[in-house]
Amino acid sequence: MSGASSLLTWQDFPVVRGMRAARLRQRPCVLWFTGLSGSGKSTLAGLVEGTLFSQGYLTYVLDGDNVRHGLCRDLDFSHQARVENIRRVGEVSKLFVDAGMIVLTAFISPFRKDRALVQEMIGDAQFIEIYLDAALDVCERRDPKGLYRKARDGQLRHFTGIDSPYEAPQRADIVLDTSTASPARCAQIIIDYLQKGGWLLPQASMPHPAVNAAVNS
Repeated sequence: MSGASSLLTWQDFPVVRGMRAARLRQRPCVLWFTGLSGSGKSTLAGLVEGTLFSQGYLTYVLDGDNVRHGLCRDLDFSHQARVENIRRVGEVSKLFVDAGMIVLTAFISPFRKDRALVQEMIGDAQFIEIYLDAALDVCERRDPKGLYRKARDGQLRHFTGIDSPYEAPQRADIVLDTSTASPARCAQIIIDYLQKGGWLLPQASMPHPAVNAAVNS
């Protein structure tokens, strides 16, 4: 791989990220949702995206299960494959940010080193880490996909929280206790953070389609 890349030259083009962002009237960024399975990552990503989209912002959700149907369908759940999974998602997120979009990613992403790599890849200023701090027993009681039960029964190996560790963020930008706070309340906290931080520029006054976000975990 390194030998092939040494033959390549980065090609610059006249239209750059700032120009795309100005056209979209928004500040591009990545909202990186991390937490145990069942902590509410997909639910919150969908709710936040629905609100932003209804307000006129251009968004896209990269979801762990959805990505493994295509981009990462060749990867298993071993440690090495999970590292590669997050690396690929980071590269795709970087492209979306360069396109001027607000990206929401819903991945367990259990290892600090991998999240730090994505943050470095995208840039500190565009990376917003959101930690869904739900206790393991709460997530296991929810078990929306039946994965914890399968892991306990030995049908799934390398499952985060059971036989593979989760390394909680040490300095997340937003920490939400999804064990007690409702999805609607958590989503509003994120929207408030974006507004106060100047991420959401005023959009032109025009009707935007309403979005009914599906509730998943």
